[in-house]
Amino acid sequence: MSPAPPAAGGLHRAGPADRARFLLRVLLPGAAEGLIRRRPWAMSLAERLRTDRAAITTLRDLRHRYGPRPLRLSVAGRSLVLLLDPDDLARLLRETPDPFTPASWEKRRALEQFQPHGSLITPGPERAARRRANEEALDSGRPEHRLASALTARIHQEAAAVAERARAGGQLDWDLFAAGWWRSVRRLVLGEAAADDTALIGLLDRLRSTGNWSMLAPRRERLRAAFLDRLRTAIDRADPDSLAGALRAGPAAREHGVDPVHQVPHWLFAFDAAGAATLRTLALLSCHPDREAEVRAETAAPWPGTRREPVAPLPRTRAAVLEAVRLWPTTSVLLRESTRATRWYGTVVPAGTAFAAFTPYFHRAEPPTGYRDRFDPDIWRDGTAAGHPALVPFSAGPAGCPGEQVVLLTAGHWLAGLLAETRYRTVSALRPGPDRPLPATFDHTGLRFTARRA
Repeated sequence: MSPAPPAAGGLHRAGPADRARFLLRVLLPGAAEGLIRRRPWAMSLAERLRTDRAAITTLRDLRHRYGPRPLRLSVAGRSLVLLLDPDDLARLLRETPDPFTPASWEKRRALEQFQPHGSLITPGPERAARRRANEEALDSGRPEHRLASALTARIHQEAAAVAERARAGGQLDWDLFAAGWWRSVRRLVLGEAAADDTALIGLLDRLRSTGNWSMLAPRRERLRAAFLDRLRTAIDRADPDSLAGALRAGPAAREHGVDPVHQVPHWLFAFDAAGAATLRTLALLSCHPDREAEVRAETAAPWPGTRREPVAPLPRTRAAVLEAVRLWPTTSVLLRESTRATRWYGTVVPAGTAFAAFTPYFHRAEPPTGYRDRFDPDIWRDGTAAGHPALVPFSAGPAGCPGEQVVLLTAGHWLAGLLAETRYRTVSALRPGPDRPLPATFDHTGLRFTARRA
């Protein structure tokens, strides 16, 4: 069938066959992988089946068939607008939270399992105070967090311990990395008293797994209460130079409707994705020797020995992490819901409509670029990425990730610590080298490296 010509005015509606393709090739594979907590078996299968490549191709075909304007669909009775053009994505993010709230019905159902009053899923006027509390504690928009020295000292301690164990066993895999990563996250977020509180993260993981079934699963009220009670105790004991300590002491945390215990769960949730991005970056560097040499040269400075020493900015290392998140977005679907009727190209779209942007498509296919399927950290340093509104590794606009700089600080210094005395070679089944286009699906839980002293 030949593509339909672009509409003279208004928005197209997808036909039944195209709705089915969107459901089977885009939505269902993402749901199977786990939107709130990744399922390792599903990630492994998705990597073998190249599901994200099929999804990107499907959206490219839809754009070719219907044109670049947003495409209207109905999915399981839900009215949905699918974005296909970077400028429309930029508008959606720029006009958040009004009239496009991130607190969509689907997101609220999933995230209420463990953060019922988190800023991301708060509609209405209370959102502003909760968002402000997050931004104050995380120093959003600043190039370096005020607690950077204390945070990086902990990061390097945990990364050095993981690297030492990897050298001793000759191998680094996800399980070894994740154990050290989560210990550092607990220290960064909650301080020294929570360093070994694996039970806290275990409770969160169980609630996140339930969140994968947000539309079907009942509320696990007792489990959520147990998690929040344990978290409240940890926040009350948090060191002043931890992120929770900064949140607790901030003026916005004392505003009406703001409770620190309901903001911290999303930080812990987000650090899971940050860990995946960090290990993927290590895989990219180990398969791109020139880029690895650049990062090693940048991270060769002595590690912080105290909590008062200056923190190296690591621009090349941070660019490598950003590029890993571009290639494999930690949030595959950016979802918004309209709070009132909005006009798109002459069509009035009613309130309560879901708007969706599939980030792997925007990062790889639209706009078409020479770097789309290769590792090119330079785009984050030479202005190229800044010139493309479709590249949103941490979302963008008023609802962009308030912890972007903290994540980049953590990932960058974790890589510095891992690389300091150790060389790695990727030996997992999929090795992301420069000799072929990089895969669109990359299972971080299946990564394995050999490790030897540098």
